[in-house]
Amino acid sequence: MQYKKIGEILLAEGLISSEQLNSAITVQKKKGGRIGEILVKENVLTEEQIVIGLGKQMGVPYITKASGKLNPASEQNLSDLIPYDFAIKNVCLPLSRTISSLTVVMFDPTDLILLDNLRKMTGCDINPIIAPRTDILKTIEEFYGKTKIFKNAIQDTYDRLSDDDQVSIEIKTDDEELSLDRLVARAEEAPIVKLVDLIIRQAIQERASDIHIEPYKNKLSLRYRIDGVLQEMPPPTSSLHQALISRIKILSKMDIAEKRLPQDGGFSVHIENRTVDLRVSTMPTIYGEKIVMRILDKGRVPLDIIQLGFLPHEMELIKKGLSLSYGLVLLTGPTGCGKTTTLYSALNHLKSPAKNILTVEDPVEYRLDGINQLQVKNDIGLTFGQALRSFLRQDPDVILVGETRDLETAEICMRAALTGHLVLSTLHTNDAPSSIVRLEDIGVPNYLVASALRLVIAQRLIRRLCSACKQAHEPKSREFYGVSISSEVVYQAKGCKECNYIGYKGRGLISEVMLFDEDIRRLIYQKSPLEEIKKKAKEKGMMSLLENGFKKVEEGMTSMEEVLSAAFA
Repeated sequence: MQYKKIGEILLAEGLISSEQLNSAITVQKKKGGRIGEILVKENVLTEEQIVIGLGKQMGVPYITKASGKLNPASEQNLSDLIPYDFAIKNVCLPLSRTISSLTVVMFDPTDLILLDNLRKMTGCDINPIIAPRTDILKTIEEFYGKTKIFKNAIQDTYDRLSDDDQVSIEIKTDDEELSLDRLVARAEEAPIVKLVDLIIRQAIQERASDIHIEPYKNKLSLRYRIDGVLQEMPPPTSSLHQALISRIKILSKMDIAEKRLPQDGGFSVHIENRTVDLRVSTMPTIYGEKIVMRILDKGRVPLDIIQLGFLPHEMELIKKGLSLSYGLVLLTGPTGCGKTTTLYSALNHLKSPAKNILTVEDPVEYRLDGINQLQVKNDIGLTFGQALRSFLRQDPDVILVGETRDLETAEICMRAALTGHLVLSTLHTNDAPSSIVRLEDIGVPNYLVASALRLVIAQRLIRRLCSACKQAHEPKSREFYGVSISSEVVYQAKGCKECNYIGYKGRGLISEVMLFDEDIRRLIYQKSPLEEIKKKAKEKGMMSLLENGFKKVEEGMTSMEEVLSAAFA
């Protein structure tokens, strides 16, 4: 490859004039710096223009952070090849390696001195890729920051095997035999005990909702789901896979010897003066058992329906529906949209010494004082239907059913709702009005649907923009799918240290609240088209998911892109 100087390439591409190049060279002689950076600072070119121009002239691929390709391989120990200080100083980042070559993304691939230094440092041939300088710097901070912190913590685990203080979280179980000391003894190796504690502690500190440990042919993958998105973390060595799985299975009261069938379990940890529940699931794969730990942190999610993020007029509809002495209240949406949190918050709102509240769940995610909770056990015949039939002999005021899955469960819920009980449950539908069609599809007669339904809430979780770095901008379009934004300026994600250069931090919700009154029930009795029922619900105050989301955009809570992706998920 014949290398030219960056200024010559940009000039040949017609991106700058000779005068602009000479001016940049003059600034370089006086103040130092690279020509490309000077042209960007002088507002002559954008980083993207430089990247595209260099890529075309040199035949070198160019990528951006938004493309999702600016993503270093986590399992190749790339941070050991190029140190953080060198990467940040020279604006370069390793992406992947083979036996003899290393792919490196950089802003200026014409820098022959940098390429030579990289060859000497790594002992590899260098395959350059171009990306905007800002994108590279963001990815450097994200990659080296997490890698350094986590690797140091893991290394510290091995360096101090005799230091009992390293076990900083206390494992809690219902069985006294499975105390922490007993578990340490059974796990045999102190490093494994400390490594599992470290993985859990790090996930809780990162505000993760799930931990994924996945075996592959020659590696182990560790990923955290943070704000709804899976993010790779530096994994332990694959040789620790069996020991890690065994340790977690012991904590979760699973059968260590059973590796052919999926298993479910759970345990609790005490960390930072609060108890966090973990729900654990294993699944056999061709390379061994995969394990997923769902983190249920009541301390991070307040079970208060007023604080969940519903709009004021929606809260009025919800309170009105929950104040009824009987009827069916449904939470709808896909898996992972926060239905359970909203349900538990509703129970907390209803909880009173004067009310007998019973729940049947699979599994019980949060344990609430003052509420009788029952875990489904299909292997012994304790199904949703069986539990509900027994509930009706327990003098209940409020019944919560974890999920309406079949006709038997749906019919018992309906009949309980029509005989003086307030019944809360979940259903998988795309929006609130579709719950009518879904129940009829299960096999529930429309007259039961019309008589029993009182309130349906559809919701989705959306990521909140990072308050430290969100950027105001004027939207190119203010109308999508017939819904418009009135605000002149909205906000978009940027990225900073506060949010790990993602642009989002934390989650909120968008919702659709439908209260069933006599007019809507009459339409259901008459088997009116769903569009007509939706129209009537909007007249009564229902706001669609998209309309609700755009209100959150106008408030500066989230971005239009986030709402559009969530509203149609």
